Amino acid sequence: MPPPVQSAYKRVAQPKVNENGYQECRAGKSEVLPIGWNGFNGKALESDIQIDHDIEIIVRDGARLYADVYRPANTVEKVPAILSWSFYGKKYSALDMLPMCVWNCCVKPSDISGLEKFEGLDPQAWCPRGYAIVSVDTRGAGHSDGQICVMGSQDAEDGYDVVEAIAQMEWCNGNVGMAGNSALAISQWFIAAQQPPSLKAIAPWEGADDIYREQFCRGGWFSMSNFDLIANAIVRGPENSGLEDFEEMYRRSPVSNAFWEDKRADISRVQCPVFIRGSDVSSIHTMGSIRGYLQVPHNDKWIQWGSKQEWYELYSVPESMVELGRFFDRYLKGMANDWDQTPKVRWSALQFGDREAIDDIVLEDFPPPSTEYREFFLGDDRNLCAVPFLSTTQVSYDSEDRFSVAEFNYKFEKKSRLIGLPKAILYMSCNDRNDFTVFVILRKKDKNGKELMHLNFPFHATPINSIDEIPEKDQASLNLHLGSVGILRASHREIDASKSIHPQFPFHPHKTEETIPPGTIVKLEIGIWAMGVDFDEGESISIKVS
Repeated sequence: MPPPVQSAYKRVAQPKVNENGYQECRAGKSEVLPIGWNGFNGKALESDIQIDHDIEIIVRDGARLYADVYRPANTVEKVPAILSWSFYGKKYSALDMLPMCVWNCCVKPSDISGLEKFEGLDPQAWCPRGYAIVSVDTRGAGHSDGQICVMGSQDAEDGYDVVEAIAQMEWCNGNVGMAGNSALAISQWFIAAQQPPSLKAIAPWEGADDIYREQFCRGGWFSMSNFDLIANAIVRGPENSGLEDFEEMYRRSPVSNAFWEDKRADISRVQCPVFIRGSDVSSIHTMGSIRGYLQVPHNDKWIQWGSKQEWYELYSVPESMVELGRFFDRYLKGMANDWDQTPKVRWSALQFGDREAIDDIVLEDFPPPSTEYREFFLGDDRNLCAVPFLSTTQVSYDSEDRFSVAEFNYKFEKKSRLIGLPKAILYMSCNDRNDFTVFVILRKKDKNGKELMHLNFPFHATPINSIDEIPEKDQASLNLHLGSVGILRASHREIDASKSIHPQFPFHPHKTEETIPPGTIVKLEIGIWAMGVDFDEGESISIKVS
């Protein structure tokens, strides 16, 4: 059941025909798109595809949700379904979204058909393989009933009901999977935790699973990030429909309450096989992918760490779909293929600068059991030192100046690889305030001390030959990764070790605000998001505190 907390909502715009792919309701109508069809000037169809428009599914409280079903045409063979679940329009495609991004995220129009729900699988590629793709307008989206709830138990219960309804449709073999990036990945964790019997496998690729700690309130510090942009540009619903207002809910409760706890998926309840993808380069999903792998309570789980932006990985790397096809063939079709021989953990090591990452590094587990954890100390010479000082020293910076930081460096004496979970333990104070938020970032530097960035696309897919050619206006988190970050609001420093996924990544319950008398030094233990980075001899890592 949804939590006993009333949500605040922001009104969303009503859909308009031909905006964001929206079409008037065509309930009960079907059509067949023939092989070669290319109505969106994308990728032509390789087979005939039947589209059943606006299938009405009534969930347990009577709300009507609407789905489009894309399935192989002219066949009597029953097929498995793969569900694309989000409050983005069910006909809102990557072709609609990507022009808003730098370089279209390097996804060429010829890579996709325009039939795909944004961040979901493309029917053009999956129907010929003997799958149906089901795209849903979730509660309050499109012309589905209700208010738009972003993840949480209400959304998950709706997902359970839709999974079971799809499994009973006459064309379905009874097996349902879920796949997709970001919003379509996050929803999988919540729905799978409800344990719908017909949900046989999920593939959450780049998906957070704790909306408070990983997206809106990292370390207790509130940020809307790009959510307002998404809401204004993409989200549409019927008259009087609204989208949960996270800014207002944080104003009502900056500490975690029933509303916020409902936005944390219980990974321990996920029973079906799971194929996770994640990366260092996501600013939202990194730790959700890590926690998902660590807390799924069975061994039918795989994680592959990438080095590229998630939409490019989904749509423009053919090998990704080949692997996903093997996974779903195994669990949705029951094929005795070689998927079980796939390594459980594969990682990437970023090189930074104008060097491509090293991908598909097979690890025994994550964090790697062979990890050698090293403790370094912040020195008054602005270096990281292997041994502590005999006396304490104070380093200050101007927190009102966004360019002012406390920085400490370590130069590698030999080639080294850092894969795992870093952590910072800081002793800090503020003379003027009783609370403050601390940001920690790990930056890689070349042998001359120049700060480096990682390009989130292969160079051959971009219009540039060097990162230095990218104008400042085109430098964004979608295409450039600076380094792994940790955030903590000092008044939220309490730790519940029993819920920490690893000693290197403390769990902050965020239940109370414990302010600090100005000038008082407090200990802050800050988990930094996962990293995989290689360093050559003479290169450096810097820790910047601000």
